[in-house]
Amino acid sequence: MRGYPGLWSWAFAVWLLLSATFDAEQLLFGAGIAALVAVALAPLGPGRGPWWLLYPARLWALTVLCGVVAGKVVLANVRLALRVWRPSIPLRSGMLVVSTTRHSVGSLAAVGVLTSLIVDNQLVDLDRANGELQYHAVELPRDERERAEVNSAVERSLTKLTDQARWPRGRAARTEGGDRGEDEVKG
Repeated sequence: MRGYPGLWSWAFAVWLLLSATFDAEQLLFGAGIAALVAVALAPLGPGRGPWWLLYPARLWALTVLCGVVAGKVVLANVRLALRVWRPSIPLRSGMLVVSTTRHSVGSLAAVGVLTSLIVDNQLVDLDRANGELQYHAVELPRDERERAEVNSAVERSLTKLTDQARWPRGRAARTEGGDRGEDEVKG
């Protein structure tokens, strides 16, 4: 069961966050539930444990990614609030197709989830073969620069986090291939 400790660690961390109770019974029950979740998820592939983030550059890259997404979320919410308070602002909503530099299933999922947290654009569909994401946009971009900005800042930050050439080789190092779709982890 390669990756089981990592899966268990994440499941237990989620349990702690959701229960916010640190009694012995809660901790033991949570550890049991985390073990069941880890056993159920283990056939899907190995997972990296939280200790993977302890490398300072990874932690910094994750912090930057969270900051980029949080900044875009706040800005989008302010713009949406202005639209609600001032209905005179013209609404140009519609469907928007943007290209992506990400190709692996995990990277596409991360870009889709993180960009959908931003209320301006919600991921509707993706075309993995052509490297395109389709969004429903509250405000359609006026030019190509704005169109690219829908997902490019998140993708740049995600690339810094997942770029395997930057990280030291260890037990949980990914195989050569970066983001071309190979999601195997060496054990």
